[in-house]
Amino acid sequence: MAVGEDTFFLDPGFQGSLQIQLQQIVAAAILSGRFSPGDKMPSSRKLARHLGISRITVTLAYNELVADDYLSARAKSGYYVSDTAPVAPMPDQAPGPGADQVDWDRAIRHRYSGSRLVEKVPNWRSYPFPFIYGQADPDLFNQSSWRLCAHQALGRKDFDSLTADYSERDDGELIRFLARHTLPRRGILARPEQILITVGAQNALWLAAGILLGPGSHAAYEDPGYPGLRDILHHSEANLYPVQVDEAGLPPARLPDNADVVFVTPSHQCPTTVTMPLERRHEILRLAREREFIVVEDDYEFEMSFLNPPAPALKSLDRDGRVVYVGSFSKSLFPGLRLGYLVASEPLIAEARALRHAILRHPPGHIQRTTAYFLARGHYDAMISQMRDALHARRRVMAKALAASPLKVAGSAAFGGSSFWVEAPTGTDTEALMRRLRPDGVLIEPGSPFFTDPAHGRSFCRLAYSSIPAERIPEGVARIARALG
Repeated sequence: MAVGEDTFFLDPGFQGSLQIQLQQIVAAAILSGRFSPGDKMPSSRKLARHLGISRITVTLAYNELVADDYLSARAKSGYYVSDTAPVAPMPDQAPGPGADQVDWDRAIRHRYSGSRLVEKVPNWRSYPFPFIYGQADPDLFNQSSWRLCAHQALGRKDFDSLTADYSERDDGELIRFLARHTLPRRGILARPEQILITVGAQNALWLAAGILLGPGSHAAYEDPGYPGLRDILHHSEANLYPVQVDEAGLPPARLPDNADVVFVTPSHQCPTTVTMPLERRHEILRLAREREFIVVEDDYEFEMSFLNPPAPALKSLDRDGRVVYVGSFSKSLFPGLRLGYLVASEPLIAEARALRHAILRHPPGHIQRTTAYFLARGHYDAMISQMRDALHARRRVMAKALAASPLKVAGSAAFGGSSFWVEAPTGTDTEALMRRLRPDGVLIEPGSPFFTDPAHGRSFCRLAYSSIPAERIPEGVARIARALG
């Protein structure tokens, strides 16, 4: 790698000669790791011209650095960082430019850290029994077709999709596919003006909450429920009402009378996986009409339907425009994609677009166009079909293994999904169980982050089968059983 001369700057206040200053600049860069062994240094002519000093000064500095083995000279080639250049030991704490004199406890007005979220282990692939949710399985992802679509989206024909500013719109190809194919499968008919592309479902939920809630408003949400949503609602400064779910999801009778917004996962409750019956869906819509509240529907994972066809989306039953629909490709494709969508009446979408513009302008155009190609060319449907077959087989294996274990299935998905919500024997702390299992190669997700009161979730955990091969599931469950004693 060549070191550019534009990385060098002289300090007018330096106490010493230009030659000594240049030597110290190069030595410090090598010791800090900014310049690596084998890097080519700028020629003495170029560096002298850039710094406005004589070429002989640069040459003398380089020669001194060669004598100290920081640099090596190669005939007719120039100067390079020496392969045996000194390396400074890493300090316990890197020195800063000066002592931090800021009272951050006073300066920070809004705190966003410290939330109870589901822990994601970075090196989860190195564990033989990863019962973790929402991670891409390389054996199921059609990487070659995705690569072809990404390459096509980089072509001259799609130059505008790569380089344009989408702050006031979204990729037309992606919006058309959503409106004509994806949403009608859920019984939803929407115009392009009623669809907004978001940076995943989390961003869609944040936009909805930011527009619909504020100090003094009232929000109801499922308990247990999605931890990321609870975190969003906490920052909204609204009055929050956790509603305990039962074996059929959120009970409409438990909704507070003064709710302004109700957040729900009717098709696949998070985390219990249960599906809300049609009667309850109609009842929620009736209450929404009578009490004039808005419903935000998170319809994640509806594609993973292999036991029965998915129930119609709540949005498809809405005749008053009261349902705000949230969807995502991050669950079905891969979490790093961060691509979701918001479907609602035009006034809300207009505000959501303006809020998105203020925070991040828009999701990258290249990602939008690549996804549009992947969808339109049939790769997505083919991959989903393969995933359904694989997850169905894994679910059967896991159901059999769980039936022979001390774990009790506490939620049953009506149409499929990619995980089980299970309850361990009374007195079990699944946080402690998680820590005991890791050295044995097993990853689980404790239930406490899903509950408003973490004490209520101590005996629960979520076991996903989306990231573990079917042949490893029985042994993984057996190891959990052994850890339970």
